[in-house]
Amino acid sequence: MKCDKCGQGIREGEEHDYHDQTICDDCYMDALSPTRTCDPWAVYTAKSMSEKANGTLQLNDIQTKILEVLRETGGVEFAGLVEQVGEDPRTVEREFAALRHIEKVRAEMRKDKKVLRLW
Repeated sequence: MKCDKCGQGIREGEEHDYHDQTICDDCYMDALSPTRTCDPWAVYTAKSMSEKANGTLQLNDIQTKILEVLRETGGVEFAGLVEQVGEDPRTVEREFAALRHIEKVRAEMRKDKKVLRLW
């Protein structure tokens, strides 16, 4: 069986029915809790956790790679970031959102294009 949304294989019993589609766990989680880069409550929580950790938050490998790419390029569109990071778009979007919440990255418009860049 395959996910109607992403096309990945789904093992028997692990499928979810959502809006007349049969989807995998990842797509189901995305449907129930979509990634939000602009989330004031998440920013507040991330800042307070950073303060409790004396300003040192540990980043995972993907987050570190995102920061490296943005540092090297000075800013890049989402598709370019996905390509350079080498992960699937959902993962890059989720990790970018986490970095946005701790105010490490942001987006801006450049010549009618949305560019992701360092804060």
